Parts: sequence; C-alpha cells; structure tokens
Amino acid sequence: MFLKIQKNPKGDIIYIFNDIVQLSEIITDSSEKEYINKEIKLKKETISINRYSHQLFFVFVSKEQSWEQDEVIRKAGATLSKTINDFHIESIYIDQVCDYTNAAYCLAEGIILSAYQFLKYKSDAKHLENSLKDIYFSTKSLSPKKLKELENITQSVYIARDLINEPLNNLTAEQLAENITKLGKDSGFRVQVLNKEKIEKLKMGGILAVNAGSQLPPTFSILEYRPLNYKNKAPIVLVGKGIVYDTGGLSLKPTANSMDCMKSDMSGAAVITGIMYAVAMMELPVYLVGLVPATENRPGENAYTPGDVITMHSGTTVEVLNTDAEGRLVLADALHYAKKYKPELVLDYATLTGSASNTFGDACICMLGNADEKIKTALKESGFNQFEKLAELPLWEEYGKMIVSKIADLKNIGGSKAGAITAAKFLEHFTDYPWIHFDIAGVSFNDDAKDYRPTGGVAMGIRMTVDFLKNKYS
Repeated sequence: MFLKIQKNPKGDIIYIFNDIVQLSEIITDSSEKEYINKEIKLKKETISINRYSHQLFFVFVSKEQSWEQDEVIRKAGATLSKTINDFHIESIYIDQVCDYTNAAYCLAEGIILSAYQFLKYKSDAKHLENSLKDIYFSTKSLSPKKLKELENITQSVYIARDLINEPLNNLTAEQLAENITKLGKDSGFRVQVLNKEKIEKLKMGGILAVNAGSQLPPTFSILEYRPLNYKNKAPIVLVGKGIVYDTGGLSLKPTANSMDCMKSDMSGAAVITGIMYAVAMMELPVYLVGLVPATENRPGENAYTPGDVITMHSGTTVEVLNTDAEGRLVLADALHYAKKYKPELVLDYATLTGSASNTFGDACICMLGNADEKIKTALKESGFNQFEKLAELPLWEEYGKMIVSKIADLKNIGGSKAGAITAAKFLEHFTDYPWIHFDIAGVSFNDDAKDYRPTGGVAMGIRMTVDFLKNKYS
C-alpha cells in the first residue's frame, strides 16, 4: 500500500475529530451537522456522508488519550477498511483536525492491517483484491518520520503473515531460510544459513532429533543487524521457533482438525524475521541477532521415539516422553548457541504450548522469563501501547522439579499440569543471560478474522517488540 503526505485534501476523505466545532469549515450544511451530532450521541466511532462525487468519513475520538483509546481508533480503522473497499475506493485521504497524538497513525494502522489478504493460491485473485491502494495524510496528521515507521512496521507484519500462511509444500526449512535471506538483502540485515552437515558438527541434538523423521533437511539461520551507531554494548538476540509443519511426530496429534493449521508452527520464526526487517528498514540504532532453528516434525521411518534419550548442543541429556513437545528441543539448541554472543538480552518467540492458548486464549501473549523487572515492565508497556498485551506467569523452582528425568538430566514434558510453565522451565535450563520467553500459541493464527487481525497468520509480537526496541534505544 502506498503512503504519502499531501498538503491539500481531495477526493474521499476521513476526518478525525473530538469536537463538532472542529468540523465547522468542513460541514456547513445544517442537516449534515445534525446527523453527525446524532451519530456521536449514539456513540458511533465512524460516521459517513455520501456526497455522491465522493465520500466523507468521520472518526470521533475521545479527548482523553490512552492506550485503550488508541485501540478503539485502530478498530475504527478496521471498520472503515471494510467500508472503503465496499465502496471500491482506491485512495483515501486522512485529515486529523484534533490534537490527539497518533490518532491518524493508529487509524491508518487499523486500515492497513485489516486490509491484508493472502490470495496467492486463489485463481480469481484479481477479482478478490481489496480496492484500496493509496493512503494520503495531511501535513498536520503525520510527520515524515512517523510515516516511514508506519510503512515499515505494517510491511513487516504483512511479510510475517505471508510466511505463516505459506503451506509446507512451498515453505520447507530450506525455503524458509531462502526467504529470510532475500528479506535480509532487501532491508539490510545479514543472513548465514547453516545446513544439516554444519548442524551435525555443532551437535545440535534437539534439532536433529526432531528432523529425524523427515526426508527434508533442517536449517539454522543466523540473522544479524549491526548498524555503525548501535547503542547496546552487547547484542539483543531474538530466537524464533521454525517448525514449518508439526504432525506431532510419533506422538501424533490426536484430536480432529488439530493439524489443519500446523503450517503456522513457524510463527515464531516469522515474527523475528518481521522484527529484524522493521528494525533494519527503520535504521534503529540497535545491534540485533536472530536465530531460526527450522525443520518439520514428521513420523517418518527414522523418527525419534518416546523414550529416546538425546544429547543437546549444550551437552544436556533429555529423555523424550512426547515427540509433540518438539518446539522446546529446537529452541533449546538455539538458546544455548546464543551464549556465544554474551547477549544483553534474549527474547524467544514460539507457538509452544496448548496450555498457554487454553489459559489466555487470543487476548494476549503469554510471557515468562528471568530478565529483571525493568525489562519486563518496559515490555509490558509496549504490549499495552500496541495492544499486543503480555500476561506473565511465574517460573518458580517447584516447576523445574517437574521436568527432572529419572534416567537423563531432563525430560521434555512435565506432565498434564502447568504445561506453559514447565515448557519455559525447560528452556530456562539452556540460558545463562537475561531472557524472556513469549508463548504465542494462542495468538499466532486465526480461524476467523477479528478486527484488524485477519483469518490465518496474525504475526502478533512484531509491533510490541519494535516499540520496545525503539523506546529503549532511540
């Protein structure tokens, strides 16, 4: 979608206001003014007037600024996005006539994110495409810097959603690595891809065990963005689970339709790719490293089995009691590998447990970790800022005892209780640095669209993390 700042409004226009007086030069017809007042009293956030030659839309916002009101404005944008496309409007002009900070930004964000479509495999894609192609802003609505930010962040979300929505037959571990490499060239981060032979030399037993049932090789992608002006003394490392498809392995997923959206089990990898892309395009002064362990989990003839004991990259031995608890095995190898960077902070993103999804649904991201409270508070604030909210669970010592094996150092599941926490305790074992784990199982994929979050891949976590990095380092 093309975004541009333009001085004079023309054509189809959206006005953002919080007092009818602000519209006095725009609305002179008494009947139109009366209609708008009536709609405001009915608490309508979006109002439209048909001028026949063009449409006028009005978004009424509160005078009190808050993160909740920002989200109301985004949702108003999502509502308008549908209306705009119903009218077959190709370009829209946004004019913010009130002084609510970021109102035009949030509105446009809602419009753009809700306009996302994945039509690659539709034979009639041209007829299904949304009409809206261009968004213009008045000079007082958005600064050039904020325009660039909006463009790059929404584009990064689109990129991640596309990756999540790709089926396995077009997104194997090798193809995921190829996509990441291309995105690195486009935006300015470096990519090194380790093949199976190199993974074997590094003795990454978790990745190799999960991959054993597949005829397709695994990959381990290392992404690096290191601008000359970076402000952090040591890198922030992002780790993303890259299970491009998950059958559950020999512990085959038992419930009806439970594999239908398992192409999305690499959402963590897509999210960190989106973060790297946005940060590089925005030229933020932060040194980032991304790690993507990728494979699919299949019940092939050489598949690892419940009862196997595997040796991880760290040397830790793990008793496998459920092959469907594979995400933590590939992440553990990546988390140990991250130690070589002596990182300031490590953030990992994974569709890890049904427990997190059952606990929080799609309302928020499940967060656990050992980083200090200052980091956690900043992340939670960014979660509220972007309405990608974080809910923290504890990592108490008692949960660690639940994953101690009788025949190895650890076992890969802790039983039927506290699944999200015991999975995180497993990951924590492989860290020796400040670390936060985001379990995005409940928010990664939608069966049905919801506001500006579409059917299919959602890519939640990108906007929150970029907000955190921007606030911390710029």
